[in-house]
Amino acid sequence: MVFTGLVEETGTLERVQRGVHSAVLTIAAEKVMEHTKPGDSIAVNGICLTVTSRTDRSFTADVMHETLNRSSLSSLRPGARVNLERAMAADGRFGGHIVSGHVDGVGRITNIRRDDNAHWYTIAAAPNLLRYIVEKGSITIDGISLTVGRVTERDFAVSVIPHTAAVTTLGERRPGDVVNLETDVLGKYVEKLLNTQPAEPASSGISMEYLRKNGF
Repeated sequence: MVFTGLVEETGTLERVQRGVHSAVLTIAAEKVMEHTKPGDSIAVNGICLTVTSRTDRSFTADVMHETLNRSSLSSLRPGARVNLERAMAADGRFGGHIVSGHVDGVGRITNIRRDDNAHWYTIAAAPNLLRYIVEKGSITIDGISLTVGRVTERDFAVSVIPHTAAVTTLGERRPGDVVNLETDVLGKYVEKLLNTQPAEPASSGISMEYLRKNGF
């Protein structure tokens, strides 16, 4: 499944049923319920979840142990607003960037600074995430596709326009809040390819020495 990081609406977490290492979420929504059926994928705060059941105004989704460990979903409580986006349709417009819905980890907002009509959000993140974050590159924060404005060894910053803050949960965030991060998948593929040594070709037994010995 592919998402774009363009949030369609914010939903409300109605219920959390917790297991030993898992959870079942019930989320109230409107727009994303259109044509949605069990088995479809919806990104919830940037995390790709599978719809297990639905009503006219809500859906449920299972959250596994790995997802709870890597994301901020474990800290959500009933009543929390969440960013929602359905998987991109084959004939849809690609307005953000390629988002897999597989969160790499979390960051923590350390500062929010106003800059005329926009706000700068500074987010601290671990080195294993920052290595894939580049200035003017793309980053997904709680499912929102944003452009990186600055990167240091400890954090990065993004500038958020009023519209984005109003139609997503970013407008509610405060310093100290934890957010889900997904770095640009292209950077991870490039690193993998550059660090992988090609396998040695299987020997055919034919060499220049062999050819000389056999009169070639």
